[in-house]
Amino acid sequence: QVQLVESGGGLVQAGGSLRLSCSASGDTFSSYAMAWFRQFPGEEHEFVAAISGTGSATFYAADLEGRFTISRDNAKNTVYLQIGSLKPVDTAVYFCASRLESIATMPFKLVSLASAYSSWGQGTQVTVSS
Repeated sequence: QVQLVESGGGLVQAGGSLRLSCSASGDTFSSYAMAWFRQFPGEEHEFVAAISGTGSATFYAADLEGRFTISRDNAKNTVYLQIGSLKPVDTAVYFCASRLESIATMPFKLVSLASAYSSWGQGTQVTVSS
């Protein structure tokens, strides 16, 4: 299993952009599919985006695609989440998660389940001010 550490969160004004990073250690990073989730206070993890081990397949929550971009650099053992045109409703704790098995041919409804991922980072807070 990989160990995951998120960074890049913070306070940003509405309309701004942010890039979150998730650094992995402990195993062969390219073997893992990676995902980003977010969590609002008192709610369950909400799927944001996922990317296959090679980066050839990406998945997005329908209402977030266009403002959110997931990418990875396997040489740096890092997955990124670029967020543009930030809105106050994007305020949440953002988590990265990993899955050893491939997601490239999985249906979206399974890729987007939090239970599909076995390792999680500690989260990074994103706060968007109006």
